[in-house]
Amino acid sequence: MSQTLSRPAHTQGAISRIRLHAHSLSPSLKQVADHVLRDAETVIHQTITELAASAGVGEATITRLCRKLDFAGFHAFKIALAADVAGRDSSAQATDTDLTGHTARLVKQSTLTLEDTGRLLDPDVIEAVADQLARAPRVDITGQGNSGLVAQLFAHRLLRLGITGVAYTDPHVAAVSISTLPRGGVVIGLTSSGSTIDTVQHLRLAQSHGHYTVAITHRASSPVTRYASKVLFTSRQEEPLTDAVLDTLISQTLVLEVLYAALLARRPEAAAVLRVTAESVVEKKY
Repeated sequence: MSQTLSRPAHTQGAISRIRLHAHSLSPSLKQVADHVLRDAETVIHQTITELAASAGVGEATITRLCRKLDFAGFHAFKIALAADVAGRDSSAQATDTDLTGHTARLVKQSTLTLEDTGRLLDPDVIEAVADQLARAPRVDITGQGNSGLVAQLFAHRLLRLGITGVAYTDPHVAAVSISTLPRGGVVIGLTSSGSTIDTVQHLRLAQSHGHYTVAITHRASSPVTRYASKVLFTSRQEEPLTDAVLDTLISQTLVLEVLYAALLARRPEAAAVLRVTAESVVEKKY
C-alpha cells in the first residue's frame, strides 16, 4: 500500500507556502501574497519598505505574512522566494557553459553598471562629502562581506593621501571605533541592499554621536539612508542566491574613486604625499 507523505514545511519554497496558506490569510496578508505571486522577480530585489509601498500595505503586514508562512523574517522569505525564481530557469542556467559567451555578458553587464552608476552620481553630494573627508581627523569605513572588501580598498586609498582611514569588517570593533571617533570624524557605510543590520547600526551610532555619516547603497528606500548625512547611490546589487558580485564591487568602487578624485583637488599636498607613499614601498618591488 502506497502512502503519500506531505512535504515538511521547512523544506517548502516561498511560493508553495503562500499557496498552502492562501485560504487562511487575512485580506491584507492576501493582498501582499497576491502581489508577490504576480511579481516575484521584482520582490526578490526589494527592501521591506519598497515591498510595502508597492503592495499598498504597512511594513508590519509584510512581517506578519513572513511569520504566517513560518519564515524567521523578511530576509529569509526573500531567500526562499529567490530560490523559487531561480528554479524556473534552472535548465537554462545548466546549459550556460560557454566561457566566451559568459565573458562577453560579464563585460557588457559591467559596462552598463558603470554607466548607470555614473549617471546616478550627484556632483553636489560628491563635493559635500569630499569637503568633509578632506578635513576629517579620521574616517571610519564599515561594510560586511563584499562591501567590506571595498571598504578596505578605500581605506588604503585614503592613507595614500595622508588621510587616516580605517576599514572595519568586524562589527564589534567598528562600533568601538565609532564611539571614540574624534569630533569632525566621518563614518562611511557600504551596503548594497541598504539593509545590512551591522552597517545600519554603525551609521545610527555615528549619527547619535554627532558625526558626519555617508551611506553608499543601491536602495533609496532602505534603513541605512535614515542615518546618513549624505547618500551616494550605486546602480546594482548582487542576486540573492548567486555569487555574481561584480556589479556590486565595481559600482561601489566607482563611487569611491570619484570621491578620491574630488579629494585630490582639496589636498594641495597630495602630489608630494603620493610620492612619499610610493617611495615607501619601492623596496617591495623588483
